[in-house]
Amino acid sequence: MGKRSKRYKQASQAADSSQPCMLDEAVEILKSSATAKFDETIDLATHLGVDPRQSDQNLRGTISLPHGTGKQVRVVVFAEGENAQAALDVGADEVGVDELVDKIAGGWMEFDATVATPDLMRRITPKLGRILGPRGLMPNAKAGTVTNNVAEVVNSIKAGQIEYRAERESGVIHVPVGKSSFSKDQIKDNINSVMETLMRARPSAIKGRYLKSVSISSTMGVGIRIDPQSFV
Repeated sequence: MGKRSKRYKQASQAADSSQPCMLDEAVEILKSSATAKFDETIDLATHLGVDPRQSDQNLRGTISLPHGTGKQVRVVVFAEGENAQAALDVGADEVGVDELVDKIAGGWMEFDATVATPDLMRRITPKLGRILGPRGLMPNAKAGTVTNNVAEVVNSIKAGQIEYRAERESGVIHVPVGKSSFSKDQIKDNINSVMETLMRARPSAIKGRYLKSVSISSTMGVGIRIDPQSFV
């Protein structure tokens, strides 16, 4: 415990510092302080100067991480006929429509992502909108998960595609960017991929400061602030 305490203290000092770290240093500290007995998830939190209540500032989309998330993603697909078979062929974990809707409405939530064909949304939304929506799990055209090409989307999600969405009240975006077992370069590559996407997504209406703060943390660790200048 003494060794962990020393590393945790180092991370805590970095998190409390008035001066954020550059990306290399932040990842170095995170790696040295992630000493739990399981493979901790690494979270990237980005505070953007947007108002998600405004439709043109409600940032949402997908990012394909170059090294994936390190997590085995369970994907549910709402599809029929050839689309249903195509989803099964590429490894979708559960495929169906009405029975699947009822199963989820009954409390089953053992999945991480959903995909649906456009024609089925009217059969899904009435029962599942209020269940999946608040969890960020509702199929969404803007995020690319309402599609007729279900096989391609399932493949992308399984390969490490993640969805991002700005929190309505704060403008903060949380996304997983890997595991503590990843190399430093893999973590940095994934973080840079996310940040490049978010910088490109800057709404034209934003005139002031867009990138307010950035931090990373592991499951059992503290937040380590990263200097936004690392990404501009």
